[in-house]
Amino acid sequence: MGTFLFDSIVFGPVKSRRLGISLGVNLLPTNSKVCSFDCIYCECGWTNAVSSGKLPTRQSVRESLEEKLAEMLEDGEDLDVITFAGNGEPTLHPDFAGIINDTIEVRNHFFPDAEIAVLSNSTYLHKPDVVKALLKVDQNILKLDSGIDATFRILNQPKTKVTVEQIVENLKQFKGNLILQTLFLRGTYKGVAIDNTSPEEISRWLELLNEINPKEVMVYTIARDTPAENLERVSVDELRQIAHRVEALGIPVQVTG
Repeated sequence: MGTFLFDSIVFGPVKSRRLGISLGVNLLPTNSKVCSFDCIYCECGWTNAVSSGKLPTRQSVRESLEEKLAEMLEDGEDLDVITFAGNGEPTLHPDFAGIINDTIEVRNHFFPDAEIAVLSNSTYLHKPDVVKALLKVDQNILKLDSGIDATFRILNQPKTKVTVEQIVENLKQFKGNLILQTLFLRGTYKGVAIDNTSPEEISRWLELLNEINPKEVMVYTIARDTPAENLERVSVDELRQIAHRVEALGIPVQVTG
């Protein structure tokens, strides 16, 4: 199916379903996807590698961001958030912590009211410098698509040795200062049925949410083409039903269909 890659370090701004007017930052190569996951639903397609020497430098990220923000300010454009996303997992960049420090400084100069968000798959939370950096941003949006290992392995296709239990333990170290995001879908992959909205899945996921106690939860579904076929969107009504159960735990929820 028609997936795509971001072809620059800084891209947008775009109107994000979840974040508003968002300027994207891609810390990965512009010609390939580099990630510790190979999610079957990823809009960027299949993962090319877990690591790469062709990452943008810390200085080039800062310069690209300064140039774009100066241009936007001069043109009178609005900006809600600077979002680290792009062609894979941003926290695998070896200078991630330093880049976050630079971004805070540059943001404060050009658009002090804009927030900084990081979309992460939660696999590098064993690194203290990554956790420290994530605690500095306004929205550290961390993934947990299932509380059951078998489903997690099918959905996210981890390229490193990691389990749901390890991810949850690492999420707990934020002491609630995180936003947890989950993508819900159903369908088949390589002949195996998959549905992370089943009663068993939702029950286990809610148990883990109660342990992690995030300040907010984002639930959403497929919006664009996916690398795997035979995957189905979950309706907004179903997402809202899931959200009501999260709200019963006292956790705010954002629903995006």
